[in-house]
Amino acid sequence: MDPKTILPRDQVPEEFTWNLQDMYESDEAWLKEYEALKEMPARIAAFQGRLGESAETLLEYFRLEDELEVRLGMLYGYAFCKGDQDTGNSYYQDLRGKAMATMVAVSSADAFAAPEIMAVDEDRLNLFYIAQPGLETYRRSLYRIRRRAAHILSPAEEKLLAAAGEMADAPDGISGVLRDNDMKFPDALDSEGAAHPLTNGSYGVIMQSADRTLRRDGFEKLYDVFGQMKNTLAATLDAQFKQLRFFADARGYGSTLEASLDRTEVPVEVYTRLIEAVHGNLDKMYRYVSLRKKLLGLDELHMYDVYTPIVADAARSIPFEEAKATVLDALSVLGEDYTALLREGFENRWIDVYENVGKRAGAYSSGSARPHPYVLLNQKDTLVSMFTLAHEMGHALHSYHSTKYQPVCTSDYVIFVAEVASTCNEVLLMRYLLGKTAEKKERAYLINHFLDQFKGTIYRQTMFAEFELEMGRMAERGETLTADALCEKYLALNKLYYGPDMVSDPEIALEWSRIPHFFYNYYVFQYATGFSAAVAIANRILAEGEPAVKDYKRFLSAGSSTDPISLLKIAGVDMSSPAPVNSALQLFGELVEEMEQLS
Repeated sequence: MDPKTILPRDQVPEEFTWNLQDMYESDEAWLKEYEALKEMPARIAAFQGRLGESAETLLEYFRLEDELEVRLGMLYGYAFCKGDQDTGNSYYQDLRGKAMATMVAVSSADAFAAPEIMAVDEDRLNLFYIAQPGLETYRRSLYRIRRRAAHILSPAEEKLLAAAGEMADAPDGISGVLRDNDMKFPDALDSEGAAHPLTNGSYGVIMQSADRTLRRDGFEKLYDVFGQMKNTLAATLDAQFKQLRFFADARGYGSTLEASLDRTEVPVEVYTRLIEAVHGNLDKMYRYVSLRKKLLGLDELHMYDVYTPIVADAARSIPFEEAKATVLDALSVLGEDYTALLREGFENRWIDVYENVGKRAGAYSSGSARPHPYVLLNQKDTLVSMFTLAHEMGHALHSYHSTKYQPVCTSDYVIFVAEVASTCNEVLLMRYLLGKTAEKKERAYLINHFLDQFKGTIYRQTMFAEFELEMGRMAERGETLTADALCEKYLALNKLYYGPDMVSDPEIALEWSRIPHFFYNYYVFQYATGFSAAVAIANRILAEGEPAVKDYKRFLSAGSSTDPISLLKIAGVDMSSPAPVNSALQLFGELVEEMEQLS
């Protein structure tokens, strides 16, 4: 299939679409389960006031929670995958709404549980473990609830906060529909006047084009449309941070950042140390920008020159079948069991491959592995697309291992470790490709891509994290996140991170408006920490072989069975120290030096 052809959803060949029938045979089967789940709030509410009465009651409650986790995960997963494959399909947007409403209803009914669990005396709880050994499975879950004692409210207050969940999700939902469906972009024109469809999905490909006229026109036209909507998008982002502040204040946290990271047991210092470490290595980024300007032969380097390959005529088309084969070969260092799972995903339609009209932009793995993971791509037959495939299948197989080897209650790993497996796959793929070629031009092309990964993942995501931190602080000071204020702050950070050899075009001040991750909850910093950890893990796998692979698979299979810093230590990485970030950026500097020598 030609990735340049953007078809209506119903015309995409079935073999390039995910098989959601593995979750539900039909929409009717989904609706039947939706109706069946309506009884769940009442079943949960029946435990209210009873969680401390006996070990048996507490165990019964947790087993019901496990059942809900599985059933709600599939209900939600099906509806959201259906909605993302065509954001303009109102029927599936309605299913998404139904799924979210069901989850909110269950969460609201369950609001009594944390305060009741907190109220159980420690000695009594220890007797429960003795009386009912089955509770040992839930010791970690009980600890995670009880460790947050200072931030758990009364049952009535918890119920009110849970009921507000659906409203709290609104800014993300509104901005997503606006970006992915309602906003329409004019075609971008190349140097010969030929038109190229411009969408959120195709923008990245246009930015990689060797045709500078096309890049500039796509850049200016995309941000012209975003500029027309900047006040609406700023208002939704302001609402996002207002809701984060509301929940943080309600639970007695000192900041929205603290509230977010505490849920996943990540110290705030990990976030701030990342920013400090990257600030301490900006000289390497400036050196890279200077090299890019020189190799492109430009008097001025603009933001639309950031993604085009700096090695001329080395780019080539990589069809999806070739990409799959290459990824399989590159990841064979992880063992036959790992590559067998990759083949299963490739052959049994775990993946929705090509862009279609109305499809959500970008790529993701669903996170759930029941009955198996699902991956959304917008395949463009480029080197970037091949790395995206490796990345998202890293997520998918992390979820697969976690679900297979952990009980339900600890099978969902936290976001701090969520980007490690995906990025480890990318690093292994890059090392594999570099190991296969000594040809100067091809090697330079690959190193350029690796440098772009460092730039885009450590430097760029840390810049996003610093911007997100500033938005949180503005909200906490009671300031409104206006479009002008956001543009001013974003432009200043762009200049800081890219340095004096980059022209920070006025349009780039609007880039915040098209980043969906700003509607998450302090997520992006974990791309940078995850990349740093992944570089360390991949290096260890390639250097040590089987012992490192064994430790890595223990990490993949550990879910949330302990805190995330301890999880990464299983794989040989200590993220409580800035050392992994500094080490990764030292490698970045060495690659810049090699690129200078190759050029």
